[in-house]
Amino acid sequence: MSVLVRPALLALACLGPMVAAPAKVDFVREIRPLLARHCYDCHGPEEAKGGLRFDQAVAARRGGESGLPAVVPGHPERSELLARLRATDPEDVMPRKSAPLPAADQELLRRWIAEGADWPADARHWAYVPPVRPPVPAPRAGQAAPGSPIDAFVAARLEAVGIIPAPAADPARWLRRVTLDLTGLPPTLAESAAFEADRSPAARGRAVDRLLASPRFGERWARPWLDLARYADSHGFQRDDLRDLWPYRDWVIAALNADLPFDRFSVLQLAGDLLPESERGFAVEALVATGFHRAAATNVEAGTDQEEGRVNQVFDRVNTTATVWLGTTLECAQCHNHKYDPFSIKDYYRLFAFFNQAERETDFTTPKAMAALRFTGPYLDLPPAEAEAAARAGFTTRLASLDERIAARRPALLQGFATWQEQVDPATVPAAIAAVLRVEAAQRNAAQRARLEAYFLGLDPEMAALQAERRALEKQRPPSPARTLVMRDVATPRPTRVLRRGNFLDPGEEIGPGTPEVLHSFRGGASANRLDLARWLVSRENPLVARVTVNRWWAELFGRGLVATLEDFGIKGEPPSHPELLDWLAVELMDHGWSLKHLLRGITLSETYGRASRVEPAARARDDQNVLLARGPRLRLDAEMIRDNALAAAGLLSARMGGPPVRPPQPAGLWESKVGGDRVTYYVSDGEDAWRRGIYTVWKRTSPYPSFTVFDAPARTACAVQRSRSNTPLQALVLLNDPVYVEAARALGRRMAAETAGAPLADRLRHGFRLCLARSPGATELAALERLWREQAAAGDETSAWHAVGTVLLNLDEMITKG
Repeated sequence: MSVLVRPALLALACLGPMVAAPAKVDFVREIRPLLARHCYDCHGPEEAKGGLRFDQAVAARRGGESGLPAVVPGHPERSELLARLRATDPEDVMPRKSAPLPAADQELLRRWIAEGADWPADARHWAYVPPVRPPVPAPRAGQAAPGSPIDAFVAARLEAVGIIPAPAADPARWLRRVTLDLTGLPPTLAESAAFEADRSPAARGRAVDRLLASPRFGERWARPWLDLARYADSHGFQRDDLRDLWPYRDWVIAALNADLPFDRFSVLQLAGDLLPESERGFAVEALVATGFHRAAATNVEAGTDQEEGRVNQVFDRVNTTATVWLGTTLECAQCHNHKYDPFSIKDYYRLFAFFNQAERETDFTTPKAMAALRFTGPYLDLPPAEAEAAARAGFTTRLASLDERIAARRPALLQGFATWQEQVDPATVPAAIAAVLRVEAAQRNAAQRARLEAYFLGLDPEMAALQAERRALEKQRPPSPARTLVMRDVATPRPTRVLRRGNFLDPGEEIGPGTPEVLHSFRGGASANRLDLARWLVSRENPLVARVTVNRWWAELFGRGLVATLEDFGIKGEPPSHPELLDWLAVELMDHGWSLKHLLRGITLSETYGRASRVEPAARARDDQNVLLARGPRLRLDAEMIRDNALAAAGLLSARMGGPPVRPPQPAGLWESKVGGDRVTYYVSDGEDAWRRGIYTVWKRTSPYPSFTVFDAPARTACAVQRSRSNTPLQALVLLNDPVYVEAARALGRRMAAETAGAPLADRLRHGFRLCLARSPGATELAALERLWREQAAAGDETSAWHAVGTVLLNLDEMITKG
């Protein structure tokens, strides 16, 4: 049985008679989620095969058409539910649509029935009951008090199942862990030395405070939020044109660095454009923040139905809002009542009404009969600096002059174009051009004709020189006048109708704005707007928002949420492993001004977070997923952090913040091979822009930065709550051969050689090891590096030897792992 399914029962089963009898089974937290996952598909609110339902107490006790009661309180042996779960006849066994119910879950149901099958009349799902601050467990007599309330809740669970937690991580490993977690970068040698020298009890607190105050904090914590916001620098779909949204990305980084309260952070993004002047603060920033819901993908392909595209964007905004602030998979209700959770199709379209008023982002080109769409925004123009305006003016003048010379040369050259096409031997031209030549002239499409013409013009030496000059100038293009996509509602409200089966061509009854009835009350009326919704979402009465938010933050640190299904707090989601701790954290967030930094400080200074991550075989057998938190987190770094970590160790990483997206080195031809879109040529950024942090890398949805994709970064076509962590051969090949990592290995080698010139070889290798891993190597590790260096130096020269050592260090498993 998987630990993820029933962690507590697994631990109890392992301990046998050593552990006291378990507490009474909780219907809301343990039984109903189990029934929902395994039974509701056929015997739930939407369907009752055989006349049997498991979403109602009376129906479950009565049974179905067989006449046998499914649940007989106090009598497991007479309950047909258990008989069907244990049946061996394929015609009788349940569930039929999935694997047999795990033995531990069957035992849980048996215990529940034996205890009387308690089914409270007001059995609301645990996540729909507002959290209250639970009492902190007291230590047992004679035991030292845990270091924090977090540790007390975790210790109580571990004591209940007899698991002894791991010891504290050594200082060097703890510092690297917390520095990566809070800033996304490794500690510098100076930071490591200062921490090791500080022997006071407050040393860790001072380190955490320094990291929380670092401007790198916002860059690191913006990454998961931008995944949620499906932030990208292009539209998506086939015509994946670039667009301007980067000021929103910079706003997120700045807001996180300023520790903007999460409720305010939310309201600005959902409805900053609707705030009254007295509440906007800096008015421009309030508008920039609304880029959250302008980040949705936009379809501007020819032939796209404009209204269908608009409706799909509204669907996306409703679904994303429910995922981010409610931890709810609401998509089902866009076509029918939710099959498991208490959300109706009317609930869905009440939420739809809030976002149905946003201005359309596309318009038809002229003439409309061509059915081509253009992207219209709406954009907010940001005031440019005088120097930037002057640079753009100079660039535009030079570019216009070049284009005039190219245009003047072009007609004379094209006079020979037709003859050249007939006479040229395909064997003498590049394969891509030869493939076009083999297509009959009348059958060639406009992409093909343009490619052939461009190649022909480039054969002329003068034209080739002009084109090369233009390409070089294009690389010096100054940033465009800053503008960013923002939310803006139409002047005349659109009526909202329930779309039957989610079909925009089949509208039903008209419906006004509102919120799901199962949650806390909504005080807005028929004229309610996104601002009313935003305030409703971050109300203390909302039972979900604080829980969902702290759970995501916990998962960023530990790799797994207290609720494992970060996106689903509904009945089919996983129950919390530590429900009291989850509620304590949720209330702590609200009671301390919705401060992310306050919560992260408490977690990172806890004994639970600071434990060693090494796992013994016996502990792995008991709890392989570390659900009970007996050891510290050990996780592979995410894609951007792996790259930033390598560049930081090599001394290449630029500290420059903000601005338009940059284009670091990547394999040639990836953008050019995509069909459609503008500016398909990928020009590598010059100077330090090539070595900026990953958060600033251009994000083109149909062609994301390849090394990020290999390490599981999403395309951001939709809201992404948590990234997967795969382990593939491609990842090793990227670290060895990607141009960024090759250059980082060279730079690391040069850094080791230069910064320790004249020192013994062992000291120079220790220096490089500490640059990468923030600790000193063991004797075996050092010996292996010395042997490698001497072998490479003997075969070539010292430069090659240092490069080889740099490559090995950057490819260590520990280098891409937080442990």
